[in-house]
Amino acid sequence: MQKSIILVGMPGAGKSTLGIQLAKKLALNFVDTDLLIQLQAGCPLQHILDEQGYQALRDVEEKVLLDNKFPGFVVATGGSAVYSEKGMQHLKQYGPVVFLDVPLDELRNRIDDYETRGIAKRPEQSFNELFEERLSLYNKYADITINCDSRDQNSLLAEIVRSAQAGV
Repeated sequence: MQKSIILVGMPGAGKSTLGIQLAKKLALNFVDTDLLIQLQAGCPLQHILDEQGYQALRDVEEKVLLDNKFPGFVVATGGSAVYSEKGMQHLKQYGPVVFLDVPLDELRNRIDDYETRGIAKRPEQSFNELFEERLSLYNKYADITINCDSRDQNSLLAEIVRSAQAGV
């Protein structure tokens, strides 16, 4: 089975953007699990949140993760994938989990649609609270942590490739 690379991190961390570039560089398939969720649900993530709530979105996300196989993929997960122990264990069998660790201030600058972006969060939860809650989960599942603070895309890609190939 061809190794995969699983990207985790906060919304705005660059999982999809870096994931596509990484897949091109390594000649792997690319999948964004948020798109798989939307295809299965037949609607945008925000619609699921608005109609059924954040827990329903997390439930659909777990089902999508468990129902798919990812050999030879760069997988850009949704930011909330780490809430599913079963989902993360399933992903880990395909390759290393890479946490794109972006500082809170930088994420705030990148996210201007927090309330409408389709983020699986409690209704009253602030971005800071969400960041704090998820940080420990990203660290729990990460095989590799990439410090993304003020770094350009090329240096991040090079470090991810190096770390993943070294099996760090």
